[in-house]
Amino acid sequence: MTNRFIKAVSLLLLLGVGGCTSQPVPVGDWPTYLGGQGRNHYSPLSQIDTGNVVRLRRVWEFHTGDADSSNRSQIQCNPVVIHGILYGTSPQIKVFALDASSGRELWRFDPFDGQGSGASLGVNRGLVYWSDGEDRRILFTAGSFLYALDAGDGELIPDFGDQGRVDLRQGLGRDIDDLYLAATSPGAVYRNLLILGSRVGEGPGPAAPGHIRAFDIRTGKLAWIFHTIPQPGEFGYDTWPKDAWTHVGGANSWAGMSVDSERGIVFVPTGSPAFDFWGGNRKGANLFADCLLALDAATGKRIWHAQFVHHDLWDRDLPAPPNLVTLRINGESIDAVAQITKAGQVFVFNRETGEPLYPIHEVPVPASDLRGEETWPTQPDPAQPPPFVRRFFDESEVTDISPKSHRAVLERLRQVRSGGQFIPPSTQGTVIFPGLGGGGEWGGAAFDRDSGILYVNASEMPWILTMVDLEAERRERSRGEDLGIPYRHTGYNRFLDPDGYPAVRPPWGVLTALDLNHGKLLWQVPLGEYPELTARGIPPTGTENYGGPIVTGGGLIFIAATRDEMFRAFDKKTGKLLWQTKLPAGGYATPCTYEVGDRQFVVVAAGGGKMNTRSGDSYVAFALPR
Repeated sequence: MTNRFIKAVSLLLLLGVGGCTSQPVPVGDWPTYLGGQGRNHYSPLSQIDTGNVVRLRRVWEFHTGDADSSNRSQIQCNPVVIHGILYGTSPQIKVFALDASSGRELWRFDPFDGQGSGASLGVNRGLVYWSDGEDRRILFTAGSFLYALDAGDGELIPDFGDQGRVDLRQGLGRDIDDLYLAATSPGAVYRNLLILGSRVGEGPGPAAPGHIRAFDIRTGKLAWIFHTIPQPGEFGYDTWPKDAWTHVGGANSWAGMSVDSERGIVFVPTGSPAFDFWGGNRKGANLFADCLLALDAATGKRIWHAQFVHHDLWDRDLPAPPNLVTLRINGESIDAVAQITKAGQVFVFNRETGEPLYPIHEVPVPASDLRGEETWPTQPDPAQPPPFVRRFFDESEVTDISPKSHRAVLERLRQVRSGGQFIPPSTQGTVIFPGLGGGGEWGGAAFDRDSGILYVNASEMPWILTMVDLEAERRERSRGEDLGIPYRHTGYNRFLDPDGYPAVRPPWGVLTALDLNHGKLLWQVPLGEYPELTARGIPPTGTENYGGPIVTGGGLIFIAATRDEMFRAFDKKTGKLLWQTKLPAGGYATPCTYEVGDRQFVVVAAGGGKMNTRSGDSYVAFALPR
């Protein structure tokens, strides 16, 4: 065997590539969502390094041709690259294959067959490649359907489901035909199974349940289901009202999953129950909402779980797939799983047992004064590593970029409730900080296996959540209809100064390095900038950001994510900015890196659209000059 073959096999084992792939994955591929089944955003490639990254140049750009600027379409896809072919999705959720060295289109598939707008059904963050001998498939979701395509030509596989697709609204144990259900993040592969979560409604109206399901990749048939809202006789049933499973929704896994293929464990992060901000009809701790679930990947049976928020009233969904990491703590090598949160925490557990590797304390939290609500009296908080964002917004944290901004924000802050985490929602208005978008978000964290360092980007944006008493509204309008849920809210509102900048003093976006071996914060730098503020002499503030980093064997962190539409490379040891370039639109997606022939490429989707920025339709590739 050649050294390259041995390296390829070793990398396959390291990345934990699922499925029945019979050929070794080349060392230079980006074979799965976020680089591997452990979702570590890591590549050992080192041709591009800290010494030559300043020479990086754009070498090709592929335009999908279907951006919708009027509706602010986006691309959030982290593409898959395998055997020299890049597979990705467009703003309208069309799937395409490109020659990864040139950006030349090989094929394209439109799940909507030219009818309507795919973007109206949500975004797509990635897809799955699976092979068994000559059977090579692309699996992806669009709207409420799961599709299987031939990876060679992009044609539907007719013996999968119903002529190539499976309706995800079916098989959940209750009728949800009129309810929203989609899957924005790709599933996780274990052998011949695709394990899939979903995105469901979060408002005061009816919502679908977020049960976890596995589908046979060859046939599309349902293989197993795990009820995230337990049914009678199941573990956790007593943490809900007795009939909750028949009508409460949510507790879904929208962020993606990680798989330990060797142990046969899938790690599933879940979100809040619906309605997000009032839970009087779901009193109790509400397992398995806001949990990290360790499930038997072959059967769906629970192995262990950890709940991060009891009886969630703050939309504190676990926002990203957990990182499967190997740490060295007190001289012992431990296979662990690390989960970031919207609140800027990192929880670290033994992968097999669920035992926390750093202490977790249950801290007292305030009670709610909303009618019918019963908040849980305590919430978990890890002692280490330290939070990677600020989590307390008081008058000392009010923006200082100008006297006018400071005065306006201070006046508004004094009208609402604020403080630390878990101040309950209120009709007065409650500051959520970090905001409803995080903190940590769906871009996830990158882990450097050589150093044990986790790299995570985050926003430091306060939001104001205001509840509206529907009984009071009813009395004012003299209407007597049944209320059902007694509250609504006024929307998802960022707390901004009069000029549209965040209400908190900078930084507003950060990139952080955390040493998981010792539970310490190593460095933190602002991520992003407002050029007009820099021109006024204000140091770079960072910006709100979406999309994650990748880390490479060349000593680099690559990340876009910021609203200033820049793509950057940082020194992973120090956080020093080494290179940056302007993208054609915001890169609100996690990049990838791969090798074709003897050349390393870095690619990021520039779809824009978020945070009221312009939309784009391109994937942009960078490499060193030949």
